[in-house]
Amino acid sequence: MLPPMSPNLLAYPFLFLALFFESFVLVTLLSEPARKARARRPGDEEPSVAVIVPCWNEESTIAATAESLLALDYPVDKLEIILVNDGSTDNTRAAMDRFDAHPQVRVIHKENGGKHTALNAGIAETSAELVGCLDADSFVEPDALREIIPFFARNEVGAVTAAMSIHQPENLIQHMQNAEYTFGIAMRHALASVNALYVTPGPFSFYRRSALEAVGPFRHGHQTEDMEMALRLQRAGYEIENAPRARVYTKSPDTIPKLIKQRTRWTTGFLRNTLGEYRSLVWNRRHGVLGVLVLPVALIAVASSILLFTIAIVRTVISLINAFQIRSGIPLSYALFPHSTFDWFYFPAGSFAFLAAITVVASISLIIIGKRISQTPGGLKLGTISYVLLYGFIAPLWLLRATADATIGRHRGWRS
Repeated sequence: MLPPMSPNLLAYPFLFLALFFESFVLVTLLSEPARKARARRPGDEEPSVAVIVPCWNEESTIAATAESLLALDYPVDKLEIILVNDGSTDNTRAAMDRFDAHPQVRVIHKENGGKHTALNAGIAETSAELVGCLDADSFVEPDALREIIPFFARNEVGAVTAAMSIHQPENLIQHMQNAEYTFGIAMRHALASVNALYVTPGPFSFYRRSALEAVGPFRHGHQTEDMEMALRLQRAGYEIENAPRARVYTKSPDTIPKLIKQRTRWTTGFLRNTLGEYRSLVWNRRHGVLGVLVLPVALIAVASSILLFTIAIVRTVISLINAFQIRSGIPLSYALFPHSTFDWFYFPAGSFAFLAAITVVASISLIIIGKRISQTPGGLKLGTISYVLLYGFIAPLWLLRATADATIGRHRGWRS
């Protein structure tokens, strides 16, 4: 009979994979394409641009979002802003109509049909060379658009993404997300240098109009229209770039239940898009790093995170049971207040703990790099600490939920 397999042995391959991928990202950040992208500066190019803001019940934020767009450093005759009210049931219509008389702003009111229909309605109203989108709870820096324009210099580029941060994080959960988003800045910048991005986020992603005309309008995309469009552009042979200094700030969930709800939608959309219509991209060498490495690793990461979380729970339960059994015959006062001192000599320093520690250090390094290359202001100490201590316990909750939804075909609404 074979001896029982240690839980650590199950976890080792996934820890190695996580460490390998983070090492790959760190090395890619030093590559020539990444260094050239960071060295790129705004030039004299000023193509016509339209920014579409799809809105559903955003009465509290739409005004500030529109004002941040009007403050962009760009010629007024080359920039138009299209606010699309997707059948809001609050006072969004009135908040948007305040801008109707502005010469740069166009306001559209339509029946509710979903974010993808709002984006398509805006695109139909403009002939701009570049079409951008901005979520109605996001705000941009004045130089963000000028930072994006140079990345469209090559005709092969179909889309360009920005550098996202959390807008004014207040509690621990939002600070954790801010560190995660800063980690994402470094990750997105590295993957863009090898054309491996598979999502063009709603906050300030831009598209070449001719590329949109070639691949078709936005689709529902399992409630992740930005991911579906990015995968469609990649499948059609377009490249997706990243402008690391185009700073945009977005509001974030302020409670764990809201965060889990948001990320369940994102993860379910990823699983359904990647394993559905776009499964031909996975392990496809024609799509380079995206097909051979990034998409497979992303899929494996979902499973490995769930496995590692399960192993951690099992080990904790076993340890508690063993501790209870060992101390069941020991006086309570001695069990609670053992008469011994801690000695670092006995600190567990196995290979599992060593790999986990290196993975955490690599993650912190990417957070620091993301902040530096994007030049995003504000501190990240609290965010980094909360990211290291909390993220690994919260993320598996939405991964479990999303995997279950994708497996049994459950569809959840995400609007409140």
